Amino acid sequence: MRLVMLKRVIAGLVLAAALVVAIPSFAQGDVLMSVPSKSDRVSVNGVEIYYEIHGEGSPLVMLHGGVNPADFFGAPLAAMAEDHQVIAIHMRGHGFSSDAATPWTTEQMADDVDAVLDALGFEKVDVMGWSLGGGVALQTALRHPKRVRKLIVIGMNVKSSGNYPEVLTAFKEMPSMAPAIGAQLAESPLAELYPDADWEAIMRKTGEMNQGEFDWSADVKNIKAPTLLIFADADMMYPEHIAEMYRLFGGGTRDARYDGALRPTVNQLAIIPGTTHYDMVQKGLKPVTDYAKAFLAQ
Repeated sequence: MRLVMLKRVIAGLVLAAALVVAIPSFAQGDVLMSVPSKSDRVSVNGVEIYYEIHGEGSPLVMLHGGVNPADFFGAPLAAMAEDHQVIAIHMRGHGFSSDAATPWTTEQMADDVDAVLDALGFEKVDVMGWSLGGGVALQTALRHPKRVRKLIVIGMNVKSSGNYPEVLTAFKEMPSMAPAIGAQLAESPLAELYPDADWEAIMRKTGEMNQGEFDWSADVKNIKAPTLLIFADADMMYPEHIAEMYRLFGGGTRDARYDGALRPTVNQLAIIPGTTHYDMVQKGLKPVTDYAKAFLAQ
């Protein structure tokens, strides 16, 4: 019943928000969850950032998509925690983390991640982010390159013009629609998961942080951490932009030869068939996590 109710809420929000954020397709109580060995809040950069630690092994930071941490911190987290010590971070204003009056940026969120890791004593980690979390993962690699061993970016563009026009329009309209969308989310099962969340502010700030143009292409070319890019075959950006991103990471420049000896880069690209930006980490759970585990194990 809870899942049906949530799906009805989502259906009502599709025109306003599903084009641009990872609106939840399930709640934490509807999937097998990993139990954290530790959870707490860390005071960094004027906010209280909530984190959980799951599993054992090499450290892996997981960064959720917009609005709802539960989508990424459900089954995907449980799968990755089978082989890694996962540090799951709720970004400022999301989930159990607090917020400040200042606008959101991926750069600020990346600095929050770095500060949390510093407080917890993690010197070097792998970083895996989806959607908004993918942007924060990229900025973490750019702003704090010594912190990142390997990078996994799921469903994130590196310039605004890489997104389809309807995505850009939805971002533009989101701040004005935030009161209506926020009110609906406040009546959804998400409000039970995150009772202190300010849903109107979340929607408004999500739209505001995606206003205007940006282009990280020149900077992304300089990322040294081995990187895996993962996209849906019906993602929110042009296929041409996905290819452009892979080329920024050194891929797609020549034939690798029959034995792979001439592969141009250690960086990798995966396309998950039959998925969209919004259902990729649920519908494509096994290929996404299998590819991620194999990449990190190399």
